[in-house]
Amino acid sequence: MIDAVLDRKKVDLKVKITVKTAVSVAVVALAVILPQIVHMTLGANGGAQWLPMYLPILLGGCLLGWKWGLGVGILSPIASFLITLAFGNPMPAAARLPYMIVELAVFASVSGMFSEKIAERAWMAFPAVWTAAVLGRCVFLASAAIFQSVSPLSVYMAWTQVQTGLIGLSLQAVLVPVLVMALSAAIARERK
Repeated sequence: MIDAVLDRKKVDLKVKITVKTAVSVAVVALAVILPQIVHMTLGANGGAQWLPMYLPILLGGCLLGWKWGLGVGILSPIASFLITLAFGNPMPAAARLPYMIVELAVFASVSGMFSEKIAERAWMAFPAVWTAAVLGRCVFLASAAIFQSVSPLSVYMAWTQVQTGLIGLSLQAVLVPVLVMALSAAIARERK
């Protein structure tokens, strides 16, 4: 979606990279800060239920496209882990980190694959987010199944986490597209 806006403005590659880098940094920062806020206000169970890191990742994919989205999806859990590790309470936990990296990479890249369609019709953010959520959670479950013999995360535990996060993910499946549509409407008003 951002590419379409920058193409309409006929900006050069350097400006495109600068804008997409700034948006990426903002998405990663939000993906670090939002879980902290949720955990402080609702506790650890609040994070598992509301999945606060997923919201900026899905938004980032829709806005940035699949390549930059993939980067944001990979970097966000790593940045969160390293920053929170410095304070003695890493989030996500080390055992969960590889799974989140893979899952959020899928979330961001799949939603990002819809970016051009979203630029044309903002409502396409709905199928983008729904598809990304389903595939991301399936990859999470598949990863748990593949690595359960060498990881503390079993398929049963992963399935329990998927069920616990259904409320948050359902809310995000509506909230992220609404945010994307609002941003698209604001951009359209600016063009007039």
